Amino acid sequence: MTQPTPPGAPNGPAANLNLQGGAAIVAPVSAFPGGVPGNALIVLPLSKPTEELAEQIKKGPFALEIDKMWELLGFNGPAVQVQDADGRPIAIGLDDLLSGLEKHWNEDPNDLNRARLFVQELMKYGKFERAEKVMSKIVALGGGGEDWLGLGITQLQQSKFDKAEATLKGAQNLLPDSPLPVLHLAKVFQGKKDAANERAMIEQAIKIDPNSVDAWAYLFSHVKEAESEEAANKVITQLSEAEPNKKTAAPFIALQGLYSADESTRDKALVWAKKAVERNENDPLALICLSALYGQNGDLDNVIALLQKHEAKMANDVRLANNYFEALFQKRQLDRVTKLLNALAGSSNREVKQFAIERSRAVAQFLQQQQQQLVAGAPRA
Repeated sequence: MTQPTPPGAPNGPAANLNLQGGAAIVAPVSAFPGGVPGNALIVLPLSKPTEELAEQIKKGPFALEIDKMWELLGFNGPAVQVQDADGRPIAIGLDDLLSGLEKHWNEDPNDLNRARLFVQELMKYGKFERAEKVMSKIVALGGGGEDWLGLGITQLQQSKFDKAEATLKGAQNLLPDSPLPVLHLAKVFQGKKDAANERAMIEQAIKIDPNSVDAWAYLFSHVKEAESEEAANKVITQLSEAEPNKKTAAPFIALQGLYSADESTRDKALVWAKKAVERNENDPLALICLSALYGQNGDLDNVIALLQKHEAKMANDVRLANNYFEALFQKRQLDRVTKLLNALAGSSNREVKQFAIERSRAVAQFLQQQQQQLVAGAPRA
């Protein structure tokens, strides 16, 4: 895909570069006297640009790969997105983010929340060895069950199966009502090639929380790999009919998720998604899954029919709101769209409220464009 050559770059952005992956043009706004291109991404340095970058810009716009752009902007490590004090997204270098969080923690080493924030980002970016050291200190300082669970996960991610098993059993004792320690213990036994204990842990997780979609999906995958897809379907179906599980839609939500990942099995996903809604029509996740599959098939009428009696749930679930809005808007049912967005704008859920504001602007812009087209097409007096 080519882009228009900007002023000051007569030979085009790739004249002296064999570009691979993402690339960007770096130039001041004044380099685009005709207006900033619609595909532009505005990057605003929050600190003084490097001398190298300043000298390059003086010569006019130039092209470079994304990683080099961040380097010229003074980033240490790959760019990651965080939020400033006002909730606006900003990009900083990963090394700067982690060193900043570590410094923040070191200012008060006994503040477990500072340590948890640090380790959360370490795990997010796959720094498990470093995260294990921090989690060990949190646990030693009196951390709770979630901290034991986090420590066990860092050990599991490094294939330290014996350590992870002991830690996760500790987490299990502290979190008896959570399926997560047990599910991660199942992964420990998977790593140890102990299929019997792996299966036992999966089933125990379902016993602890029949609504755990992850546990049902894990059970299906485990049986499918050990036996067959047919056997896995049979196990899920039979267990879903057991007395403690008769009211949960989780087993069918899990199966639709596994089948919907592959376009060739999307029809199977639709069957299971319908069963999930039949099992519990008030389960928001079941409604989201089925409406999404209808939407992928272009069946907007069924999306609307499914969701219209669940508008009250949308005040607390932006995913439901989005699926319903998209169907109504694509069907050009603008009166209902307006009514929906007005209701969502009063939500106490920040994400839903922001969704309503943004979609209201989009609808207003659409209506303005429609009006302009009508005026342009009207015959002159």
